[in-house]
Amino acid sequence: MSLTSPAARKRYWRKQIRRITVLLAIWAVVAFGMSILFVEPLNTINADRMPLGFWMAQQGSIYVFVILLLVNALLADKADREFGLDETATTTSGASDAH
Repeated sequence: MSLTSPAARKRYWRKQIRRITVLLAIWAVVAFGMSILFVEPLNTINADRMPLGFWMAQQGSIYVFVILLLVNALLADKADREFGLDETATTTSGASDAH
């Protein structure tokens, strides 16, 4: 599938925006919900001798953010391949190529 038609472009961008919206919602729930709003209930649970709410605020939200970055990259590459926008050796230049 290629992005030659306006309908294909619309489907592509709808898919991209939907993915970004879902990932941002997950990030907001983890960063604000688990680290700020629900920290007291989570602190009743211990994770490796540490209150879970504290751990989520200090470490867990960072881990989730890095995982979301990786998921975003993988899903974006998959969508690009689906719509014929993936990078190949003929469409990219290497470091040794003259400009």
